[in-house]
Amino acid sequence: MSVAVANNTTIQPVKPRNRAWGRFKQNKLAVVSLFIMAALILLALLAPVIAPYDPAEQDLLNRLKPPSAEHWFGTDDLGRDLLSRVLYGARVSLSVGIFAVVFNVVIGVVVGAVAGYYGGKTDSILMRFVDIMLAFPQFFLLITVVTLLRPSLFNIIVVFVVFGWMGKARLLRSQVMTLKNREFVDAARTMGMSDFRIIFVHILPNAIAPVIVSATLQMGSMILTESSLSFLGLGIQPPHASWGNLLQSAQSLTIMMKAPWFPIIPGSLIFLTIMCFNFIGDGLRSALDSR
Repeated sequence: MSVAVANNTTIQPVKPRNRAWGRFKQNKLAVVSLFIMAALILLALLAPVIAPYDPAEQDLLNRLKPPSAEHWFGTDDLGRDLLSRVLYGARVSLSVGIFAVVFNVVIGVVVGAVAGYYGGKTDSILMRFVDIMLAFPQFFLLITVVTLLRPSLFNIIVVFVVFGWMGKARLLRSQVMTLKNREFVDAARTMGMSDFRIIFVHILPNAIAPVIVSATLQMGSMILTESSLSFLGLGIQPPHASWGNLLQSAQSLTIMMKAPWFPIIPGSLIFLTIMCFNFIGDGLRSALDSR
C-alpha cells in the first residue's frame, strides 16, 4: 500500500527484505565477512581450474619448500603443492559445513513446525525424541559413528545431518507455538486453507529468521568439527585434502619448526572461515530482528 502526501506524490513502503538488507549493510564486519566467504566459495568451486598443480602429485625432492614464485604456499611433507591442496581442501571443508547445515535446517524446520503447530501427543513424541538425541555427547557420538563407517565426505555429511538438526527443531517449534494463534493464522483457517499451506506459507516465513541465524553460526561449528575429526585421522582420508587433514599432516614438531607455513596456512583459513560465519550470523541477527 502506498501513502499519499500533500504534493500528490506517493511514498512506497520499504519491503521487509530491503529493510533487512539495509540493516545488515550497517554492520561492516558482516558485509566484509560476506564478501570473504563469497570469495572462498568461488575459489573452492574453481579449484580444478585455478590450482597450479595436481593436489595429489608428490615430489619428494621438494619436500617442505618455503613459499616461492613456483609454489606460492610452499610444499607439504610429500612435496605436494600446498596452494593446490588448500584450494581442494576448501571444497571439502566448505561442502561439509554448507550441505550439512542445509539438510539440518530442512529436517529441523519440518519437525519443529509439525510439533509446534499440532501440539499435544505429536509435540510430546517428537520433542521426547529430540531430547533423547540431545542427551548423547555429540562429539564423542560423532567419533564413534565415523569410526564404524568408512571415512568419506558423504558419510561425514550424513553423520552431521543425523546429529545436528535438533536445535533447529526446538528453536522453530517455539516460534511456531508463538505464532499459531495469531490473527493472520486464524484468518487463514477461516478461509479453509490446509494445514500444510498455513504452516509453510503463512507461519514459516514469520518464524524462520532465528533459524537462519542459528544455521549461519552452525556452519562455522561444522567446519571446525570436520577439521577436528580429520585432525584425529577420522575424517577425509589422504590423498584427498581437507583443511583438517592438512593440519594433521603438519602436527609433527619437526615439521612445525622447519616449515611453520605448513600448519599456519590451513589453520588460518579455518580460523578466518569460522570468524566470517560468526560475523555474518551476528549481522543477520540484527538485520532480521523485527524490533
